[in-house]
Amino acid sequence: MFRAEVRYGWPIIGVHWLTVLLILVAFVIGLVMGDLTLSPLKLKLFSWHKWVGLTVLALLLPRMILRAFDRLKHADGLLPWEARLSSAVHGMIYLLMFVAPMLGWLQSSAKGFPVVWFGVLALPDLVHKDKALGKLLEQLHEAAVYTLIALIVLHALAALYHQFMRHDDVLARMAPWVRKRR
Repeated sequence: MFRAEVRYGWPIIGVHWLTVLLILVAFVIGLVMGDLTLSPLKLKLFSWHKWVGLTVLALLLPRMILRAFDRLKHADGLLPWEARLSSAVHGMIYLLMFVAPMLGWLQSSAKGFPVVWFGVLALPDLVHKDKALGKLLEQLHEAAVYTLIALIVLHALAALYHQFMRHDDVLARMAPWVRKRR
């Protein structure tokens, strides 16, 4: 039976869990702000949501570079169909970590709301103000986010399956608090 004898490096582990945390925070803020009436709190939450989403986007390039240079064989111990599915899910997660924040940025531009990262760095509008386009981009952003969350849940369930059903220590590669089985 396969055992993951090597963990990912600390930079990959750190950016992985930071990204997970940021995506969950952005998702929760998005859910909360959607139910609020227009108020200073709602505007503050919109800003925080944008900041967190753009930080996920900013972490994507370093994350991809770290992954490209990582020597751990991701598919070791997986059946061929598992390796293909894992690769597809990872690819879609990476794609959606780009697409979802970009759609949010496009939506803000189309709705006429500036994007200012952490209240300091004013980012350019990507499209002209257009109410109908803004509504479409809002729907696309939501669909991308919900798809991303679904894929993250699938990814987490697969890791738990490998750890607790297959007992192959795949989860221990990325979760340093999980003890490897000997």
